Amino acid sequence: MRIAKIIFDLDGTLLDSARVTAAIVDRMLAERSAGTRADPALIRRMDAVGGEAMIAAALGSFSSDPSREIDEFRAIHKIIDVPADLPFPGVRKALCELSQAGVAMAICSNKPQFLCDRILGELGLAGHFAAIIGSAPDRPRKPHPQTAHLALQGLGGTPEDTLYCGDSLVDLATARAAGLHAVLVAWGYGTEEALALEPRTPVLPSLSALQDAVLEHGSLALGSR
Repeated sequence: MRIAKIIFDLDGTLLDSARVTAAIVDRMLAERSAGTRADPALIRRMDAVGGEAMIAAALGSFSSDPSREIDEFRAIHKIIDVPADLPFPGVRKALCELSQAGVAMAICSNKPQFLCDRILGELGLAGHFAAIIGSAPDRPRKPHPQTAHLALQGLGGTPEDTLYCGDSLVDLATARAAGLHAVLVAWGYGTEEALALEPRTPVLPSLSALQDAVLEHGSLALGSR
């Protein structure tokens, strides 16, 4: 497959966002006098799911109204510090070099649009992306293909020249629904689970491997989608 454009998932693919999620959940648990902290493994597992299901699982028996609690979670997320080292190792360098080489890139995430914009902006990464597509009240969440289609339109890409890079079964289903080839990242939160069900999915050992394949060869060896 000759790659001209790339759509990236955000959480668990480019950003180690479970760290921020856990900090917010810890704060919410403390406010409820829970006497416990967020379970990092559970946070990582639920990160691709997001929304009410994520906050209900994270708060456990201290969750009583997930609809209200996810609003509380997002309100804290608006103001909590964004760690400068939130991108996974090698992400900044790879995005910078891909961007400088003219490879068009986009974000396709279930994270709310305002949080995608805020976090990528504060990290100084937003300028690398032709389109940043997060969740919104008028958009169905992944794995519905609408967000991927919007990202594809923002790139001016086609399924033949655009790769979808993610870390979960949600991402694989999204790519499939949008007609896109997909790869998983080896460090992803949901990669192990996804490979257990779809073992033939290509896996990137690092973003530099994707960077080298695209910049040096213009292509990546992939199986059928």
